[in-house]
Amino acid sequence: MRILLDTHWLYDFMPARDKLLAAERLYLADPAAEVHASAVSIWEMRLKFHARHRDGARKSRFDPNDVLAALEGLAIPVLAMTPAHAAQPLETPLPHRDPFDELLLVQAQEEGLKLLTRDRLLTGHPLAVSPGAAA
Repeated sequence: MRILLDTHWLYDFMPARDKLLAAERLYLADPAAEVHASAVSIWEMRLKFHARHRDGARKSRFDPNDVLAALEGLAIPVLAMTPAHAAQPLETPLPHRDPFDELLLVQAQEEGLKLLTRDRLLTGHPLAVSPGAAA
């Protein structure tokens, strides 16, 4: 299976691999799996890293440069967002308007990938695969 990791996966993976669900580990350990991250996720993480709560604390503790280094260390390629991705409509629209979710799904659609996600707003989408779902 060709997999695109949802952004939350990167947040979970950064502090400890043991936070991954067993089903996610199965997907990622499959020798036939082709796992990708997305520049869209890195961008989302950058925005949150530089945003602040009212008390001044960062909205994310993960520097996107550290995330890139971790992905490189794991040999997980980062899929660039191309002009074609930016222009292409999502064939099966989302019931909500999260631009990051939409862009990740467009990349999955255009690159022949499935988005590995736990996001309940995405789990019914035909381009999404959830932990525990049949591959």
